[in-house]
Amino acid sequence: MDSAILTVLIILIATVIMLVFEFVRIEVAALLCMLALGWSGVLMPQEAFSGFSSNAVIAMMAVMILGQGIAKTGIMDRFSQALLKKAGTDESKVIGLMSLSVGMLSGFIQNIGAAALFLPGILNISRRGKIPASALIMPIGFAAILGGTLSMVGSGPLILINDLLDNAGLATFGLFSVTPVGILLLLAGIAYFLLLGNVVLPVSSSRGQPVSEQEKLVAALHLPHHIRHYTIPPDSPLIGKTTEQSGIWDRFNLHILGIARDKDVEYAPWRQTIFEAGQELALLGNEDDVIRFALAHKLALQKEPFPFASLYDPDRAGFAEVIIPPRSELVGQTIRKYALRKRHAAEPVMLFSKGEEIKGDFSDHRILPGDTIIVHGLWEKIRDLKTGSNFVVVTPFAVRDRDQSKVWVASFCFLVAIGLALAGAPISMAFFTGAIAMVLARVLTIQEAYRAIEWKVVFLLAGLIPLGIAMQKSGTAAFLAERVMALVQGGHPILIVLTVAVLSTLFSLFMSNVGAVVVLAPLVMSMAQIGGLDPRPLALLAAVCAANSFIFPTHQVNAMFMSSGGYRNADYIKAGGGMTLIFLFVVVVVFYYFYL
Repeated sequence: MDSAILTVLIILIATVIMLVFEFVRIEVAALLCMLALGWSGVLMPQEAFSGFSSNAVIAMMAVMILGQGIAKTGIMDRFSQALLKKAGTDESKVIGLMSLSVGMLSGFIQNIGAAALFLPGILNISRRGKIPASALIMPIGFAAILGGTLSMVGSGPLILINDLLDNAGLATFGLFSVTPVGILLLLAGIAYFLLLGNVVLPVSSSRGQPVSEQEKLVAALHLPHHIRHYTIPPDSPLIGKTTEQSGIWDRFNLHILGIARDKDVEYAPWRQTIFEAGQELALLGNEDDVIRFALAHKLALQKEPFPFASLYDPDRAGFAEVIIPPRSELVGQTIRKYALRKRHAAEPVMLFSKGEEIKGDFSDHRILPGDTIIVHGLWEKIRDLKTGSNFVVVTPFAVRDRDQSKVWVASFCFLVAIGLALAGAPISMAFFTGAIAMVLARVLTIQEAYRAIEWKVVFLLAGLIPLGIAMQKSGTAAFLAERVMALVQGGHPILIVLTVAVLSTLFSLFMSNVGAVVVLAPLVMSMAQIGGLDPRPLALLAAVCAANSFIFPTHQVNAMFMSSGGYRNADYIKAGGGMTLIFLFVVVVVFYYFYL
């Protein structure tokens, strides 16, 4: 065995062990692999560091920026609201609809682009629908990968295979030649998580995710945090009364966070606001008190959270702890006289005076310096409390400013990137052009673009890409592939199909999927000719199976979603193992019976 091949095999095995057992962080393992290839002399320094300038890494950075620009304009918020309205809080419906949507989009743009575009919407649905993020992110990430097999422009390997076939003097495939197997793979992946998601996905929904300030505040003060949504019917005795006359504060110990008619919402309504038939109410309080109030006024329960979607989004609304300083205008006054709701659209939920909680309706309690009020409202309204000297807001929060005036500009930049890619421009050039266009169009500042990049993912991929180069340059890939293929020559054709599928799957786990296809395609076509088979379907099979990269978070989509879902390598091994077996079963059966 050549010394270079032996060296690469040792580095490959060591890298796999680090990735599986997590002796170091995953991106650190990738960087150690990169340095080992350089110091061993297998690669020249410029080759060892070439991952940082690779098309895959550049394209990934670009789509992260594009995704952030789209998210900033609120496009995905609208989409997530529409989807949640359609699916409600049914986890199965959300997974099915989101997976189908991202999968279909991945059929025509790079799957990393579709994944980045949908990630903000996934997180919003998780928060608003009270669905654990870990139950959504991995299934939808896998759907993005599977969707890349829906057309011949859905992934790099499928785009590349036509060039390799043309160079070999063979006919190329049409745009939708791969669509039948792609559809079956996408549907099988969705069904896998719908049926077995509770078994294969991690139980903890918060692993690796710190407790938020909101969760700490709610737990410390035992604040009511479940919002219930009701409609006022025409025969309700509430009609014609004001909020104060309804006794909602003193008799029922509840809080009205919003009143809506159609799409118009009044947050923290003033005490003189009059109830009307058809209005929708967002009520906050103890469940028994809410039910008692609803029965007393014949209110109709609404399961959909709209039009109060903002109240369910922790990025847009929540509780804040507000202290009254000595120079505040409130000192010596009452909340009623000051008209806190009318002036600031914030609902006072709890009051502490002299270190003790004031029970019941505290509207007429005289405010003293140092009193603390817990309010609930939109962050943009609570931010206004910080101006002036009347309040000291001690709860940290960030207001996500959405510039809806840039919706069409951001959409145009994204469509330009997609159009350039579909027109044949390199993915990295196309998407980075769209990203820079967003910066120039002031959709994002350059600082926001920097922050949009997940640098952990950049270092992970940049560190592993040189491993693929080393396997090709040293002959390690050919060495392994030739010996495995020698075992099945002369065997049943379905055994050859299975071998090609498994080889492509294994190679894509440890090197770029494009690199796997480059190495395997010539060998697969030669093997097909020896076995008397058409080489085109086997080459296409190798390109399709390059997407079968679910066991480790080394695929771009999995790497990008890993932090957001709070996943570990073991989670991918568990869920990805089942997905890998299903993938192999579908492609082997379909290619053997319908493509060969």
